[in-house]
Amino acid sequence: MQKLSMILATLAGLFAAAQVGAQVADSYPSKPIRLLVGFPPGGSTDILSRQVGLRLAEALGQQVVIDNRAGAAGNLASELVAKGNPDGYTLLMATVSSHGINPGLYKKVPYDPVKDYAPVTLIASYPLILAVNPGVPVKNVKDLIALAKAQPGAVRFGSSGNGSPGHLSGEIFKGMAGVDLVHVPYKGGAPSTLAVLSGEVQITFATLPGAMPHIKSGKLKGLAVTTAKRSPAVPAVPTIAESGLPGFDVSSWAGLMAPAGTPKGVVQKLNAATLKALANPEMRERLAGEGAEPVGNTPEQFAAFVKVELAKWARAIKQAGAQID
Repeated sequence: MQKLSMILATLAGLFAAAQVGAQVADSYPSKPIRLLVGFPPGGSTDILSRQVGLRLAEALGQQVVIDNRAGAAGNLASELVAKGNPDGYTLLMATVSSHGINPGLYKKVPYDPVKDYAPVTLIASYPLILAVNPGVPVKNVKDLIALAKAQPGAVRFGSSGNGSPGHLSGEIFKGMAGVDLVHVPYKGGAPSTLAVLSGEVQITFATLPGAMPHIKSGKLKGLAVTTAKRSPAVPAVPTIAESGLPGFDVSSWAGLMAPAGTPKGVVQKLNAATLKALANPEMRERLAGEGAEPVGNTPEQFAAFVKVELAKWARAIKQAGAQID
């Protein structure tokens, strides 16, 4: 009898919690939402976040405030959200760095990429592009490899930070090409791109959204994209794989996440609002113009995707022999 009473009490508690969760979802959102971005203003993640934030604000009827918390390739922002209140008002623009690369690259990260979050949806994926300062005397990837072999350690490559996709792309490139490039980390994609523009470093593995304006203006020269297939945004630019390093394949991505424990109804409302934003023709056209491929999937699909990414990058990092304390 006592056991039955305990079961009934548990069921009553679950029913009450479900009712509270439904009520919370019905009234959500009732105040501005804060979207944390782990990189400085001007970079590809920031650009994407601001575009998504505007559309989410329209769909949800509340302001979405972009909060740039740059540091440790997205680890800082990720930690803040992991420890945030699971009420749907503190969100993270998760990236391939925070939920793909960093857990395998750093000896320890201050969050669990799976257990600490409630995935909402994968927003977009995009290739990186190997871009060089026009003053560097190379026309293609083979020229760059020849230059690096002739002058070991003389070619510097900038990235958006230690452990970023650009950094790891450079490490994989070094290993596959057998060259010695010097890594120079910056606090975000925008500072890294500016460093190439000024000649402080010669090359960078940049995301297309951040590099495209400078490539179109001729201030940067795009040698190759990092994915297995060419990008529709820059169809004339070859892949690194077809330019002398077969098998080279790296891509970046970004998706929306909430802290673990966020009511399911709130997650579903955020998911629906984001999918609505991504279905907007103007939004899709703008993302495509910047080299990003809009995705949009279910929370369950995004959760499964993250697990696959974590395993894939762990293997790549081990093969590259890269690690950060």
